[in-house]
Amino acid sequence: MASKASSIKLFTFNTAPMRAFHLTWMAFFVCFFAWFACAPLMPIIKGEFGLSIGQIANINIAAVAITILVRLVIGPMCDRFGPRKAYTGLLLLGAVPVLGVAMSHSYESFLIFRLGIGAVGASFVITQYHTSVMFASNVVGTANAAAAGWGNAGGGAAQALMPLLMGALIMLGVSETLGWRVALVVPGVLMLVMAVLYWKFTQDCPEGNYSQMRAAGIAIDGGKKGGWDSFKAASANYRVWLLFVTYGACFGIEIFIHNIAAVYYVDHFGLSLKSAGLAAGSFGLLALFARALGGWVSDKMALRGNLNSRVTLLFLMMIGEGLGLLWFANADGVAYAVVAMLVFGLFTHMACGATYALVPFIDSKALGGVAGIIGAGGNVGAVAAGFLMKGTGDIQQTLSILSGLVIVSALCAVAARFSSASEPTLAAA
Repeated sequence: MASKASSIKLFTFNTAPMRAFHLTWMAFFVCFFAWFACAPLMPIIKGEFGLSIGQIANINIAAVAITILVRLVIGPMCDRFGPRKAYTGLLLLGAVPVLGVAMSHSYESFLIFRLGIGAVGASFVITQYHTSVMFASNVVGTANAAAAGWGNAGGGAAQALMPLLMGALIMLGVSETLGWRVALVVPGVLMLVMAVLYWKFTQDCPEGNYSQMRAAGIAIDGGKKGGWDSFKAASANYRVWLLFVTYGACFGIEIFIHNIAAVYYVDHFGLSLKSAGLAAGSFGLLALFARALGGWVSDKMALRGNLNSRVTLLFLMMIGEGLGLLWFANADGVAYAVVAMLVFGLFTHMACGATYALVPFIDSKALGGVAGIIGAGGNVGAVAAGFLMKGTGDIQQTLSILSGLVIVSALCAVAARFSSASEPTLAAA
């Protein structure tokens, strides 16, 4: 019988774990690209629809609010139906609002489609679930963080590429009003293509697909009962809710920055749309290595120390994130702002990787529920940040307040430490 992979062989595609690894990060990249494709074009959309700062805040909240619910549901669905079916279905259904937003002609219709697009953010939970069931404990932190990081880079790619794509269309004679709409069709089509590839080339776990395994009477970790049972088991674990908070303070901030960075650079520093997109895109592109670095360091620290070494790393990364965010909020020149954003972004992405390097060890029998709840925490953090910005009416002030909240939330990482009695069982999961 096939077993979990104990190493990551990047250039190997003939094993189920490595096919899942590559297709999960590719699917996640496409989903993240689609999720944030609107963000770098918001200065143009803002002008066309005459949006206020409050309406922009509503759009940013809508972009992440629905993801909370979908992430809570999609984790247990992975346990019940398997990640292959869950990801394929999400890609197909998520493409509908992605294509639909290009046809919006008012603030209200744009808001509704933006709300629907938020569902594709749940792709993260399936990505983490799929790599968790495919890789052994000695490399699962690295596998989770690398797949998520390379996928997260889709947000940075969208920031950098969408303004360039729109600019190319305008050079071809397309009007600005039509240009941003045509540009937004591209990620929707990519999602449909990815759905076909995921269905054809992946399987649920090293042993096969859940439906076939259940028919053969083979026991499945996590997916044994699935659905509601997985969610109940996960929600009863206090460490899940502590990491729910920490993930809200790292991934939630990451999402918030993706949504406001371009507007911030244009309004606060007077950059052009293309320059603002490149500056904002550099934050997301850090995920190409920074999130994987967080998972890799977590694995190495756990091998030299113990499971609590992973917890300590998460705490330190969140302190660094909070201090870096404070620097970014108070940078008085665009050069200092970009440098500060990259420093704080490094800690933010590494904190995200360190969080999900812990997830497989919380409760392996309810992996989908654990991954879903903690993943939803990231979106709760982003929604909270959106409401904070709406309340202050000022992005810079919002960033300063968030920096303090991140530092305080780092205490939740310390509280998630494992006792010596529970650690050996968890570490063997």
